Formats: sequence, C-alpha cells, structure tokens
Amino acid sequence: MIIPLGEKVLVKPMEAKEVKKGGIIIPDTAKEKPQEGEIIAVGTGKKTDDGKVIALDVKAGDKVLFGKYSGTEVKIDDVEYLIMSQDDILGIVR
Repeated sequence: MIIPLGEKVLVKPMEAKEVKKGGIIIPDTAKEKPQEGEIIAVGTGKKTDDGKVIALDVKAGDKVLFGKYSGTEVKIDDVEYLIMSQDDILGIVR
C-alpha cells in the first residue's frame, strides 16, 4: 500500500459506465476518463511556512469529484490509482 505524503491523496477512480447513444455502444478507447473516485489513503496534511500542519478536508472512504486530467496514474497489484493533491479535488459526493 502507498501512503501519500503531505497534502497528497490516493484515489481509486470509479469504473466508467458503458454509454449507449442511439443504440451505438461506445468503445472503451472513446470513453472519457473517470472523474469520480474513492479516497483510499490521505497524507498528513499541508505544512504552512511556519511549520504548522493543516489537516486535509477529505478522508479515506470519501467519494470525490476531480478534474479530468488530475493526478498521476500509478498501478499497485494490477489496480490503477491516482495520486493527486487535495487542491485537484473539486468536491465530495454525498
């Protein structure tokens, strides 16, 4: 398992649902990247210039929305994840 550092979070993107338009099945290569995922692990928080640590607003288990091209893709045990800054997260899905 990877434990993110600082203000980074580990996100497991949710699988894109198969989209049908007018009876045509869109192939995997034409589907958009998922923009929703689940937080798997979070870092310790953001450090300020004076050394204080500000806790993150998200926690493991949260479902989040993020930008289309956010984060860095990593593969752990054949499962794809994204490591991104908390600033790349647009919101928490309730």
